[in-house]
Amino acid sequence: MQTALENLTIGVFAKAAGVNVETIRFYQRKGLLPEPDKPYGSIRRYGKADVTRVRFVKSAQRLGFRLDEIGELLKLDDGTHCDEGSTMAAHKLQDVREKMADLARMESVLSALVRACHAHKGAVSCPLIASLQAATP
Repeated sequence: MQTALENLTIGVFAKAAGVNVETIRFYQRKGLLPEPDKPYGSIRRYGKADVTRVRFVKSAQRLGFRLDEIGELLKLDDGTHCDEGSTMAAHKLQDVREKMADLARMESVLSALVRACHAHKGAVSCPLIASLQAATP
């Protein structure tokens, strides 16, 4: 007896994985998802393992991993390379922390500029525009 996630057409597969058909094809071109054989006179079929793999890729993307990094993670799929996976995750965590620090700095500067704009009185130029002009090389 087949499960509901076996013998899927690409459209049903894409829907089950929560992506569109072009995403499936893109992942295949990038080598993240194997393209099943096409039986003579028939169409390609996908299964539960393919759905799981696409969901893995999407989860990794949400954590900020690039597609090339996800390809490396997929090579660690057998579960015996935890140290390598941990190293990759630690690097990604450092990237995220650096981005958060950058965003905090941006938030601080923009917040001060918005306050300056609201406090702006008279014929003086806009504090936001003046600040951005002063920052150009």
